[in-house]
Amino acid sequence: MSEQTLNIPQILVFLVITFLLIRWLFSKPSGSSTRLPAGQSRGFRVNPAHVDQLSQMFPQLSRRDIMWDLQRNGGNVATTTERVLSGRALEVPPPSFQPPNLRPSNPTSRTATPPLRPAHTDLITRYNLASKINTPFEASSSEPNVPKKAWSQDKDERQKLLQRRREEMILAARRKLEEKDRVKSTETS
Repeated sequence: MSEQTLNIPQILVFLVITFLLIRWLFSKPSGSSTRLPAGQSRGFRVNPAHVDQLSQMFPQLSRRDIMWDLQRNGGNVATTTERVLSGRALEVPPPSFQPPNLRPSNPTSRTATPPLRPAHTDLITRYNLASKINTPFEASSSEPNVPKKAWSQDKDERQKLLQRRREEMILAARRKLEEKDRVKSTETS
């Protein structure tokens, strides 16, 4: 009679299968409270456009309730709409449900349009520099021996310094452009 023996590959396969089986048994959710509805995965995100659409159709519903219902039914807008139209109320979400991007349900904030600005405003108009166009250039290059002040700890002083620097750069660019135009016009005439 031949005696049966286990070799190393058989032992390794047995250990791997045992490990996977034990891991599978212990990773199952325990109880129905953590079980997700059919068709929904844990990482499902509700589309904000769907929430906006439903909140416009049914302003009496809170955005949080709409998000909860959409998350429970896998993002199906038709199912949520049918539930509301049939007279059934949406379930109240549990306190643990925190929607990722709950925006205020203020109807004016959704319909408000941004103020219209002219398409091509020049920097002189935008920063009210018309009065400074013809003033002499006040750059630090006029006094080369004065060292520039280090970065200030005062927020207001830094703001003023940066604003003055921005104005100087805009005015210098305008002067260079005007000089180019003058040179070009003298060359053509």
